[in-house]
Amino acid sequence: MDHKLSVLVQVDLDGAYVRLVVTGCLTEANQHVLHPLIHRARMLIPPVTLSIDLTAAVHIEAAAVDLLRWAVDHDETLPGAGPVELLVPDGLPEHRPVPVGITPQAPLGWQAA
Repeated sequence: MDHKLSVLVQVDLDGAYVRLVVTGCLTEANQHVLHPLIHRARMLIPPVTLSIDLTAAVHIEAAAVDLLRWAVDHDETLPGAGPVELLVPDGLPEHRPVPVGITPQAPLGWQAA
């Protein structure tokens, strides 16, 4: 199975809020690629509020969410860092392949350029 991950970084103009919009498939095997992005987002303008939005993902493994939460909760490299919220859809979506030639849609409110 093809478990690719895509991340869109949204930064509030005031720099007080950063949102990582995750699309594609979040698995136990690939969740670690989000760790450096989360770390960098939290360093932008401390104490920035960070939101990790998984609601647009097409497939999410429960173990991946648990590992991601653990990593965020136990990151002691940024003393005084702002809060991190993890937005997870009700009922984790199972893997459903995207047909060839079709790209996942951008999150609501965003338009392709």
